[in-house]
Amino acid sequence: MEPVKNTKDRITWHKACHVEDIPADGGGCALIEGKQIAIFNFSRRGEWYATDNMCPHRQQMAVARGMIGSQEGEPKVACPFHKKTFSLRSGQCLNDEAYSINTFPVMVKENQVYIGL
Repeated sequence: MEPVKNTKDRITWHKACHVEDIPADGGGCALIEGKQIAIFNFSRRGEWYATDNMCPHRQQMAVARGMIGSQEGEPKVACPFHKKTFSLRSGQCLNDEAYSINTFPVMVKENQVYIGL
């Protein structure tokens, strides 16, 4: 499937996976334009998120395997190796200002998950 371009917002939507490929309240990873993107199905909140898969702390491709939860209402993911915790909305590290990850828009349509780059 060809990416769908949204010229107004300069976003190109890429089909990443089927909804059922990402576990409820968990994550998975997709390779889009040579970049590993972590995708999260935060089913307890009825929300989807996408971030870089690489944790900047130790340059490990592991964020998709992290645990998701909330901190004072902010959806977050914790890197499974060293527990750096990142906002799923902004990408800012919640327990170390020196780190952040990119976040990406997610669209779910007809049982497909699309990531905007």
